[in-house]
Amino acid sequence: MNISELLLDGFGRIQEVVREAVDGLDDKTLATRPDGAGNSIAWLVWHLTRIQDDHLADAGGYEQVYTADGWHERLGLPFDAGDTGYGHSADDVAAVQLSGEQLLGYYDAVHSRSLEYLQGLTDDDLDRIVDKNWNPPVTLGVRLISVLSDDLQHAGQAAYVRGLLS
Repeated sequence: MNISELLLDGFGRIQEVVREAVDGLDDKTLATRPDGAGNSIAWLVWHLTRIQDDHLADAGGYEQVYTADGWHERLGLPFDAGDTGYGHSADDVAAVQLSGEQLLGYYDAVHSRSLEYLQGLTDDDLDRIVDKNWNPPVTLGVRLISVLSDDLQHAGQAAYVRGLLS
């Protein structure tokens, strides 16, 4: 197994958990917040998708699917196009009212674009510096594992919320 195959497998696991968390749920359930204050499935899936889209596009030097393919307009959320959900307030979380079709449509588009990018990576690519704003600077390898970890955690949270609501 090479690095590209390893990453494709890892990002494929995110897709599996996202689909299991969202499939078959109505809009009301997707927007339900545990105890009226927690993160909803809709927000969690939107946020993890935004992080993957933002971070991989930045590292890969391509435009985010959110803007390039019109998902920002299609989803109609009251946030700037660059918003990924980081630091969102309770009101912001509540504003994410999306259908399963919208969530999975955007997620699948990002997943597809991510796979295109990941398929071409080699071991040598992983040491490339992608963010000099940290000490030490962030390499592509570290960024990819960070996104993979963050997305799996949020997908797992969405699956947990689904379990709470069923």
